[in-house]
Amino acid sequence: MSAETIHAPRYSEEIVPFLAGDGRALHLVHLRGVEKPDKGPVVLVHGAGVRGNIFRAPVRQTLVDALIEDGYDVWLENWRASIDVEPGEWTLDQAAVLDHPPAIRTVREKTGADKLKAIIHCQGSTSFSMAAVAGLLPEVDLIVSNAVSLHPRVSATAKLKLHYAVPLVAQLTPFLDPQWAYGGPTRTARMLTRVVQATHHECENLVCRWTSFTYGTGFPVLWRHENLNAQTHDWLQHEFGPVPFSFFRQMDACVRAGHLVPVEGFRALPEDLGEREPQTDARFVFFAGEENHCFLAESQRRTYEHLEHFHPGRHALHLLPGYGHLDVFMGKRAHQDVFPLILAELDRSVTH
Repeated sequence: MSAETIHAPRYSEEIVPFLAGDGRALHLVHLRGVEKPDKGPVVLVHGAGVRGNIFRAPVRQTLVDALIEDGYDVWLENWRASIDVEPGEWTLDQAAVLDHPPAIRTVREKTGADKLKAIIHCQGSTSFSMAAVAGLLPEVDLIVSNAVSLHPRVSATAKLKLHYAVPLVAQLTPFLDPQWAYGGPTRTARMLTRVVQATHHECENLVCRWTSFTYGTGFPVLWRHENLNAQTHDWLQHEFGPVPFSFFRQMDACVRAGHLVPVEGFRALPEDLGEREPQTDARFVFFAGEENHCFLAESQRRTYEHLEHFHPGRHALHLLPGYGHLDVFMGKRAHQDVFPLILAELDRSVTH
């Protein structure tokens, strides 16, 4: 994790608020370069318990930098799982029905674009995919998904943790929070920090170790340490916050079923959305780190095969050797190994 030269961003930033379908206050972060974008809007959707900032780690070139330099108009969506909005006990269903559709409508209203593209990660990817295949996002014509989408697969030990540990710990606290590394507000929080200290010894960064305890089984879970520079490993201490057990309970049901399972009873979400023909014309491009210890690469391969069954030749799958979960975006070499693949897929759709 050696030091490297980090350049100041070459873009402006604007916060654009919008309301979710249930009235929850959410927002987009609009990032524009010096030159006027000529390739249309791209919405970036973060995972659970982080925020849109996760796409702007202190690396030589971020995904935001690469997109802006390639001519795209970049929007970061902070949905209800974001640590920058009021916390709550959310589900993927809520995000799919209440968050993502109004976010996309807001971008369309602000830009005048008829169609737009999305880059989605982890639980931003599962919930956004739910919305797309249910027909709730007809304006999105290309979706780049990282880590997991319609068919979550986890390791055998992670499955046991979901099945047995989650119900037990959920009786003590409604959520987990890696910020408890700095001193938990309750006896349960402090007890769990001692558990993390006793079971995770992969580095000196206690928030890093807490994320592994929270999101799966591994040492670490969300990245390979050798892929992060020192600045990013230090920076990530402030990028992880609370995740509710309402989400973990739903993910347990999804892993058991082998595909995403709606739990809220929204009429807009069919119960078999992980099995039926998708109600979208969007082209999906799937990315998966082969060393992902949060969701196995098989997750993305399975969804790719599912969608290809209905539309052979439309979609794409990229397996990334040497990469894990979030280092696909935060890795010190991602600008060489990953971003060119993403840009090529985006640009391919622009020219077709």
